[in-house]
Amino acid sequence: MSNAADNAIEVQGLECRQGERTILHDVNFTVARGELFFVIGGSGCGKSTLLKHLIGLLPVAAGRIAYFGRDFTAAGPAERREMQKGFGVSYQYGALWSSMTLAENVALPLQEYTALTAAERREIVRWKLAQVGLSGCEDQFPAEVSGGMRKRAAIARALALDPQIIFFDEPAAGLDPITSRALDRLILEIRDNLHTTMVIVSHELPSILGIADRAILLHREVQGILAEGAPRRLLAEATDPRVREFLAPEDVVSASNHP
Repeated sequence: MSNAADNAIEVQGLECRQGERTILHDVNFTVARGELFFVIGGSGCGKSTLLKHLIGLLPVAAGRIAYFGRDFTAAGPAERREMQKGFGVSYQYGALWSSMTLAENVALPLQEYTALTAAERREIVRWKLAQVGLSGCEDQFPAEVSGGMRKRAAIARALALDPQIIFFDEPAAGLDPITSRALDRLILEIRDNLHTTMVIVSHELPSILGIADRAILLHREVQGILAEGAPRRLLAEATDPRVREFLAPEDVVSASNHP
């Protein structure tokens, strides 16, 4: 485990509920600075619920979340809002405003959280769109571009305030394999160039096995973390059949059908 000084995120004894129902119980993990960290698991295991707790959209029932040593859970509203300025979030399917151009979507965080002039915002927006390969697309609307381009624009918006941590919710959802791999390469480039910590919720095996430094595997039966580590190592060393069932489903099916 990393030293506390090296951690971007520390989660201790976290309990996540929806109403009276406990979704996740006693969740503990750390994310190192600059790490590409995946939250993985099948449908209904609590991946998106955990993400919503991490970014403050849902209240924590019990436990602690800290960012760079600062307690997010115990912080007051003003301090939490200030800490959230260090987050970038790329939502599933992009969540762009359809009535706004790509440039206007990317400019929204700058309008909300900075005192920059319109000219300064335009310059930053051009640069952020260039970072994700969308130079010259500033005046296009979300409906006028492909799904992969909408995802890239959403990442540009998440980068607008130069966040320390970017959270992704199923970034490859709805994309074809070629576009999905291109998006994986973009995420790697951003992490390597900007040294940004990445937390990615996903169930896409090519992405998980292809770019993750480390992952936690959530499972409904345990209401928490079933396994933790580098996905390829987990696949090679897994003794729990539920881990292999998720990371190598074809192998499990083949074994079950073997005479």
